[in-house]
Amino acid sequence: MHRYRSLLLFFCALLLATLSVAQTTPTSLNATLDGYEYPYAVRTLPLRLEGQRLRMAYMDVPATAKANGRTVVLLHGKNFFGAYWRETIKALTAAGFRVVVPDQIGFGKSDKPDIHYSFHQLAHNTKHLLDTLGIQKATIVGHSMGGMLATRFALLYPAVTEKLVLENPIGLEDYRVGVPFQTIDQAEATERKSTEESIRKYHATYYPKGYPKAHDEWLLPLVAQTRHPDFPKVARANALTFDMIYQQPVSYEFGAITAPTLLIIGQDDRTVVGKGLIKDPKVLARMGQYPALGQRTAAQIIGAKLVPLSGVGHIPHLEATPQFLAALLAFVR
Repeated sequence: MHRYRSLLLFFCALLLATLSVAQTTPTSLNATLDGYEYPYAVRTLPLRLEGQRLRMAYMDVPATAKANGRTVVLLHGKNFFGAYWRETIKALTAAGFRVVVPDQIGFGKSDKPDIHYSFHQLAHNTKHLLDTLGIQKATIVGHSMGGMLATRFALLYPAVTEKLVLENPIGLEDYRVGVPFQTIDQAEATERKSTEESIRKYHATYYPKGYPKAHDEWLLPLVAQTRHPDFPKVARANALTFDMIYQQPVSYEFGAITAPTLLIIGQDDRTVVGKGLIKDPKVLARMGQYPALGQRTAAQIIGAKLVPLSGVGHIPHLEATPQFLAALLAFVR
């Protein structure tokens, strides 16, 4: 009887979680995800870029345990937004850290202007946010595209970067070497064709053991944007930021990083930005080899520590949360 009761409770919890995702994610969302709730209060920082008045959204979450006076900044990936750091925020704040989670301009709840995107500019925006919040030093954590941004931030602002954590960062190799060039207009045309099926197919590649239903929580808001009149604006920003990643490699500069650095690398990750453009199977086979890329990058950064996670794909903080948090907390403490 106890066994059946446990099973019933499990399936009820699963059903409630599924219904919660469906209920909290509207079927249509505008460019700044209005109507979609983040796990913590969202504030905005006014910016002026290329003559445009813009808003940069962010969460600033205080410690829930005795504060240790230190701050961690979490930088999201390209196909994500700050809310997907929820469990990481909980763990860090419970360990006494203040946690700042920006949505970069062009992503999440921040504005999606048609401007020249650069990692230098995004890093500058992030530094301006920290200055505004009175934060002089922080541990910078970046996942996927956020890893490229975190690297650029550490290079531009070494005095501010207390420690650096790179979680399955893209940009460990120069994509221009193997990925054919496409114009921004071509990339935008592809982005405008996005559907739930195409987005789901791409996100499934992040999980080597199969796409988990729980990931819908982070996928459905992106799908909802495709159904809104604002979507052309989102598609344009997506194309511009793809070009930023392609044109602005950081892979040649890891040796210049001076901050203590941790790399957390899911060993089954094979992410390559622009992978669908590669037609040569030999080129495809040699790119996105994260086990080798992680080792090479760790060797380039003086004193870097590498934590390989076997059987894990592109998003350890979602797929292997306990292992990821254990490595992160051990390092930042």
